[in-house]
Amino acid sequence: MVHREQTGQYLNGSAVAGDNYQAYIPNPLPPTPPLEMGQLYPLLDQAVVALGRLDSMSMILPDSKLFLYMYVRKEAVLSSQIEGTQSSLSDLLFFETEEAPGAPIDDVTEVSCYVAAMNYGLERLKQFPLSLRLIREIHAELMNNARGGDKQPGVFRSSQNWVGGFRPSQAHYVPPPPEKLNECLNAFELFLHDEKERLPALVKAALAHVQFESIHPFLDGNGRLGRLLITFILCTENILREPLLYLSLYFKANRQAYYDHLQNVRETGDWEAWVEFFLIGVIETANQATATAQAIMALFEEDRFKIGDSGKSTAAILTIHAYFQSHPIANTGKIKDACGVSLPTVLRSLNSLEDLGIIKEVTGKERHKIFVYQEYLNILSSGTEPITR
Repeated sequence: MVHREQTGQYLNGSAVAGDNYQAYIPNPLPPTPPLEMGQLYPLLDQAVVALGRLDSMSMILPDSKLFLYMYVRKEAVLSSQIEGTQSSLSDLLFFETEEAPGAPIDDVTEVSCYVAAMNYGLERLKQFPLSLRLIREIHAELMNNARGGDKQPGVFRSSQNWVGGFRPSQAHYVPPPPEKLNECLNAFELFLHDEKERLPALVKAALAHVQFESIHPFLDGNGRLGRLLITFILCTENILREPLLYLSLYFKANRQAYYDHLQNVRETGDWEAWVEFFLIGVIETANQATATAQAIMALFEEDRFKIGDSGKSTAAILTIHAYFQSHPIANTGKIKDACGVSLPTVLRSLNSLEDLGIIKEVTGKERHKIFVYQEYLNILSSGTEPITR
């Protein structure tokens, strides 16, 4: 590890009910002295290859938007679980079908807002640079729910916050005080747009994520937004044509190591260890996403052959099967409206798909039935089981 005299400074504070504590102010990026890239280049090469393989999947998928639609929802569930929500991917999909989820409604609404924030940010990036203004806009979308309404959505904080503990002196980490926030954020924005320091995009994303988490500029939602920034940076830097890389599953599976690396950067300046951890995550996650896309393509093809070989291959059945590819949980009313077929035809087609073992009805009711494309959901849901503490 490069010896770094100081990666930030601590200020004494007592602004919260007279509680004495120390708040951390990170130095501007990039690190000084510069990163030692020698040990990182082999991993960086592997990560670029894995991302290239994933990116090429977006070119050969029959419908990359379909895969992205579901993958974004998986990321929303995982990133929100890291923050403590207990909703699963099935809960979110039931919620979007306007059926009662199994998890607390506030949990599912929070995850739904994450989907909205991600989609909003990706659309805005097509015409607007990644900036403090856009970060505030995305935060407003993220916090547009019952829990976030009183946490100043879209507004940088004007009071001291902290991570862990009931007061700052007991906290795991205390970010910059509000009077230092603008200085930190302006330096952060300059780093995002720095044309002189041409760091590899993956390294830039790794550094920016830690810096954002250290600044912790909002009262709530910093972790989720910080993870979104990784994907936004990779899209801005043209590393990915489609936003198919999300690291929350890796961070969830290695969450103690993740938190330890964040704090270790602040305390020792070991940026190299963090970037190594990050690049390993990129490699694992990109390979998993590629394998998931391949498994989904194989399932759809297998089920289309199953329909064709059954002698029940009609335009309505194929249309409804295609609808389940973007909505693995659906009710008869939604299917009827989306596919433009009569209710009797929908019911006959669903019965045929159920007989073939492609979908199954999960309510047991005679009316208002809900059907699940279970094998598809199983592939998507891998790793999204709620965290047990």
